[in-house]
Amino acid sequence: MKHQKVLVVVVAMFIIGALSPFNAAANPTGRATTLELETLLAKLGYWITKVDGVADASTRHAITAFQKVEGRKRTGVMSGADLKALRVAERPKPRYTNPETHIEVDLTRQVLFYVDETGTVRRILPISSGSGKRFFDQGTWKVANTPRGLLNIGRKINGVHKSSLGLLYYPSFFSPGIAIHGSNSIPPYPASHGCVRVPRFADQALYRMIPMNMQVYLYD
Repeated sequence: MKHQKVLVVVVAMFIIGALSPFNAAANPTGRATTLELETLLAKLGYWITKVDGVADASTRHAITAFQKVEGRKRTGVMSGADLKALRVAERPKPRYTNPETHIEVDLTRQVLFYVDETGTVRRILPISSGSGKRFFDQGTWKVANTPRGLLNIGRKINGVHKSSLGLLYYPSFFSPGIAIHGSNSIPPYPASHGCVRVPRFADQALYRMIPMNMQVYLYD
């Protein structure tokens, strides 16, 4: 019985460590380090729901987005080297600086920029776009590609949309059948059927920030 208790404690410690958004090298003071990285990420535009030193889903996704933008290893875990880079990092700049609020989807780095009318990147999210693989849907073989170019939001659904390929949370469509939408699966690489997946913690808020006809730039 005693050995079983020890095993349970060890397994629990392993799980907690695996879920931590930073490793031991970057976490000498625990909550203080979390508060620092959340503060720095939020100042640069990475979407953090609450800067309080308590790691949550937004913390992990913000770390992943930072790693993607800076060309670092995409782990979702803040290493000591990542933290040093974060301390000297600058807010990312958009590719397009038109006078209207718009969205940019960088398909190479797999991130979404919400750009305001001043040309400032206000929100940054990690995304997962089309995998480029073939798939079978409704009797037809298709290729999971995300369109490139300048498109506009043409349809929005305030809630959950059940498609033939799965659930789309708060989708904003910029091409027939292809939308920016919340998903429970945001791997650090292209994996969708063509849509731009964003983390669930931000899907409703992002939906409200996207009006009809908003411009969406998608590029490599």
